[in-house]
Amino acid sequence: MKRRICISLMISAAVLLAACDSTVSVPSETENFTETSSAEQTEATQEQEEIGMEKYEDMITELPPDGYDSDREGISYPEFKKYSYYSHTAERDTNVNVLLPADYDENKEYPVLYILHGFWDSEDWMARDTVALNRILTNLQADGEAEEMIVVLPYIFCSKDMPYCTGMDLENCLAYDNFINDLTTDLMPFIEENFSVAKGRENTAITGFSMGGRESLFIGFMHPELFGYIGAVCPAPGLVKVNGSEMHPGQMQPNEMKFTEDKPKVLLISSSKSDGTVGSFPDNYRGILSRNKEEYLSHVMEKTGHDHSSVKPHLYNYFRMLFKD
Repeated sequence: MKRRICISLMISAAVLLAACDSTVSVPSETENFTETSSAEQTEATQEQEEIGMEKYEDMITELPPDGYDSDREGISYPEFKKYSYYSHTAERDTNVNVLLPADYDENKEYPVLYILHGFWDSEDWMARDTVALNRILTNLQADGEAEEMIVVLPYIFCSKDMPYCTGMDLENCLAYDNFINDLTTDLMPFIEENFSVAKGRENTAITGFSMGGRESLFIGFMHPELFGYIGAVCPAPGLVKVNGSEMHPGQMQPNEMKFTEDKPKVLLISSSKSDGTVGSFPDNYRGILSRNKEEYLSHVMEKTGHDHSSVKPHLYNYFRMLFKD
């Protein structure tokens, strides 16, 4: 199968200012060595910051290699386990699936990835054998291409009045939008209290599919201090206003889709040219990011659909980028 990669990488220009002290002095050899070393370290740090997401560019492949999602002899694949926590946001008990590393050790601390499901679905969608998430991640770890991590699959429909989605309308969309409050107020504290978690934005990632992709982008923009890695695959419309649609008044203004501080280490948007469900909306988001001069990575597939066939390549690419620094 011929694979083609479409990568769009927008890099904001960095302006480096150097200050010069007018006081003249003759440093000792030790002082001179210290000053030179410090200058070299500063230059290296600035160069690394300028590179940004560009270092992940060559990792992106349209489709993964054969066998990436298959069982391998001699490898033990961990399974998702279902837990329940009380959501003060939704005022009810809420289910969540958690995947721990095969050799999970409570004496170690692990980074965490939150993956959000799409419209009509539940916390079980990403845990299905069809998605093969546990096999993809474990095989990548066995190949030395992915870090150990805790993967969390939440139920993202968050309403005090409705336990589950009842239709495609504004009321139901707002329940999905409300997950941002459940995540930060209820779910993240639950995960951090019950599992051995490495805290900090450099150890926390989020991504999602369809409506979950829209929400992962929204959460990433709203809480860049919490998430150092942001992804979305086939993100649904509604992150910004859709003209003529009462269902999509917009969670954000286009000019809000940018980071003033705490820029993500990775912002990956995956989509398919054959996705008739979300159509051109992923490209619309890319266009807004480009106009806002925000750096991002783009993964475009030619013939995958609005389903696991697009999710799996996204996860393959995203897993290999996470928690490398």
